[in-house]
Amino acid sequence: MSGPGEGKKLIGNAEVYIHEKGKSNARITHVDIELPELNDIIKPGEATYVEGKEGGVFIGLKREMIQRAESSLSRATLKKLQVSRAEKKIKNN
Repeated sequence: MSGPGEGKKLIGNAEVYIHEKGKSNARITHVDIELPELNDIIKPGEATYVEGKEGGVFIGLKREMIQRAESSLSRATLKKLQVSRAEKKIKNN
């Protein structure tokens, strides 16, 4: 697990569950990662791949998902800049 680093943006606090087969409509036992922000990148019904890594998992993204992720990061960065500028204006007044 490498933790925070350059080029890594935290997108939220996910709830992660082992979902057992036969319970709550699960047809197979699987891992649920519940974080609404992920739907900005991976749309419901889209498939991707996951690989285990030391300390967690790696979720590979397809080309369209990468574009949405990068676009989402751009919007988040813009929003942070706008908030930062607004806070500076308030402090200066």
